[in-house]
Amino acid sequence: MRLLHIMASRALGGAETYAVDMILALHRAGVDQCVVTPADAPRTAELAAAGVRLATAPLARRLAFRQRAAVARLIAAERPELIHCWMRRAASLLPAGRPAPAVGWFGGYYDPAHFARCDALIGVTPGIVAHMVAKGIAADRAIYVPTFPAIVPAPPIDRAVLDTPPAARVVLALSRLHPKKGLDTLLDAMAALGADYHLWLAGEGALLGALEAQARRLGLGARVHFLGWRTDRAALLGAADVCVLPSRYEPFGTVILEAWAADVPLVAAASAGPAATVADGQTGLLVPIDDAPALAAALRRAAEDEGLRARLVAGGRAAYLRDYTQESVTAQMRAAYRRILAQVHPIGRPADRT
Repeated sequence: MRLLHIMASRALGGAETYAVDMILALHRAGVDQCVVTPADAPRTAELAAAGVRLATAPLARRLAFRQRAAVARLIAAERPELIHCWMRRAASLLPAGRPAPAVGWFGGYYDPAHFARCDALIGVTPGIVAHMVAKGIAADRAIYVPTFPAIVPAPPIDRAVLDTPPAARVVLALSRLHPKKGLDTLLDAMAALGADYHLWLAGEGALLGALEAQARRLGLGARVHFLGWRTDRAALLGAADVCVLPSRYEPFGTVILEAWAADVPLVAAASAGPAATVADGQTGLLVPIDDAPALAAALRRAAEDEGLRARLVAGGRAAYLRDYTQESVTAQMRAAYRRILAQVHPIGRPADRT
């Protein structure tokens, strides 16, 4: 199978991270692939170092017709069997009359109209797939493939490196600093916990200044550690007592899987993804969105109740091994590709359209 991936985003978020993780997994599985991406996109050096072919292109938001023409030239040069568009910006750059079918990747509850140039769509949860169908996508063109956590085992980070006492109870949030992530509610919850609770906030984003100001206003001082974007997630998870996902809006949340794979108890706000994925009291603790007192209480339980901690860790690991290992999900993605190729004419149009 010969694939061409289009990744137009320059952001450094969960979707972009997962796209690269999947491409690397497919590469290790022996899939022939080329990635069309801006030269300054995150992790391009990592893809190149692994031996993945790159075709860099500006892919700017302005002058889309020129970007589409550039993508058309790359498609003609690569002659892929299938084109994988990671997110809606990539899908918008698909040229008309291309010689291969295209699949779009849905990481959220988007309008399928943004993917109108695609022949099929992949959604990361059953709920997202149901959303696609409700919005008019044919059921046989809406395919469920979950994500996986790309966690490479590593020794726990030395807490002293992050100015954290060895006996502290560490709450870890792996998140972009964005309003939808509910980090302001998390800071309010931290203010209700004892002085032995420390928060590691690993991520970047426009809210950094506002969150720092809120932490000062709440008197959290040295108990909140803004770590910036980190690639050592396994080391952070290994040193944390609890992993938290306080999002107001979270279509899935790969952080859930990362916590499960790392054997760390999980606490999450009950937005769409966690509510559908986490079994409350068995694989994690769910709390209402934007409920700081409930979040604080759940964090305390997950950190201090040893019996509960053991139950959440065991349940999370069982769910991870059953449904979300890298090997299993990569095989599901390859099966989805084969299914799409079997359904679509070589000219890239669905078989039921002539």
